[in-house]
Order: sequence, then C-alpha cells, then structure tokens
Amino acid sequence: MTAPSTYGLSSEAKNLHWLLTNLVEEVPGLLSVAVVSSDGLLLLSSDPERDRSRSDKSKPSTGGPRGSAADLATIVSGLGSLTIGAAKLMGAGTVKQTMVAMDEGSLFVTSISDGSLLGVHATPDCDMSVVAYHMALFVGRAGHVLTPELRSELRQSMESAQ
Repeated sequence: MTAPSTYGLSSEAKNLHWLLTNLVEEVPGLLSVAVVSSDGLLLLSSDPERDRSRSDKSKPSTGGPRGSAADLATIVSGLGSLTIGAAKLMGAGTVKQTMVAMDEGSLFVTSISDGSLLGVHATPDCDMSVVAYHMALFVGRAGHVLTPELRSELRQSMESAQ
C-alpha cells in the first residue's frame, strides 16, 4: 500500500496519517483502510495513489474493491448507516463494530466519533481478532483528535490530491 502524503498538513493530521500507516504495517492481511466522515466522505485512506491512478474500473483491482479507496468509503458508509438503522429498530443501542466475512475477504467497520467510521478490507485468512483489536486501538488513539476542524482539513487534503 502506498503511504499517504502529509506535506502541508497540521500535526494532528500528520499524527492521524501516522496512525493509519502504523495500522496497515502492523496488521497482516489488510488490503485497504479508509476513514469516512459521518456524511460518507473519504477523510483518510491507506491507498490514495491507487484511487487516483486507476482509470479502468472494468478490470478487477489487486488489493481492494474496484475503485479502491472511494469505493471502500462508499461501502463503509452504507454498511455503517444500515447497521445504525438496524440497531435503532431493535433498540440495541449504538453500533460498535460490524464484521462481514466473505469467501474472498473480510470487511470491518468500527465507529470512531461523531458518526465517523473506520473501515478495513482484509484477506479472508486474516486473524479477525487481531484486526478488531488494532482497529479498537486506532479508534482509541484517533477518536479524541478527530475534531470538526481536523475532519475539514482531511477532507480538503483528499479533494486536492485528486
């Protein structure tokens, strides 16, 4: 995965990028990681280069969903919304984590703060407990710094990178 560029970002944004890079490097089996705002916009990604450079979306990609980071953000946002709605209908409280096991991969979605979500696409043979543990560490470290100002800065940096 390509390390995201942090040039010109605040120290808080650089720290968040570092946390994401650390998550990707420390957890075996991760294919793609995305931090998504409450309104479904991609704030941070483990593979921004692949998202911009991939123009032919008819061919399967080699590490994540077609279209990579943008598609993962859409999937994470939709799944997050669906599970939040299900929890409300069931009177089950807030959703902490959602996991989808598929034949060819796994998808994890964890709430960060203020409706922001952390999404991970992983290999089918990943250790799910290790992925969930490291996602919880990321949320614990990132949740308190993901302020509206930082979300705005991250959103602008993703838009200007495209």
